[in-house]
Amino acid sequence: MIWYYLFTAIYVVICLILLLVVLLQQGKGDMAAAFGGGSSQSAFGARAGATLLSKATAVLAALFMLGALTLAIIGQRGPGSLMGGVPSAPPPKPVAPATAAPAPGTPAAPGTPAPTTVPPAPQQQPPQQPK
Repeated sequence: MIWYYLFTAIYVVICLILLLVVLLQQGKGDMAAAFGGGSSQSAFGARAGATLLSKATAVLAALFMLGALTLAIIGQRGPGSLMGGVPSAPPPKPVAPATAAPAPGTPAAPGTPAPTTVPPAPQQQPPQQPK
């Protein structure tokens, strides 16, 4: 886990340096030159040689992307879910198989609960429409 924090610190430093390098670069001209105004030779101005700042920008941009990917892979905590910390409900208790009820008039075996009957629910009739 120490590697994660080390990579995070390095990543923050790379981000700050990339920000400074991009802000230090010289602009290519105003927007009017980019759209055909002024006396530009091509659409985006004359092509200049790669300077130290443009090379540093390319390298830092690559490190920025690789660092983001590395931190995403290292930061995974395995297959988890949103409900990972919530305890699950206990499994239902097994139901004993139903036994045949003793014949009427015979005593039940000791320790056996008496059979219970549930009366059926009363039937409700739909309300009648007034005529």
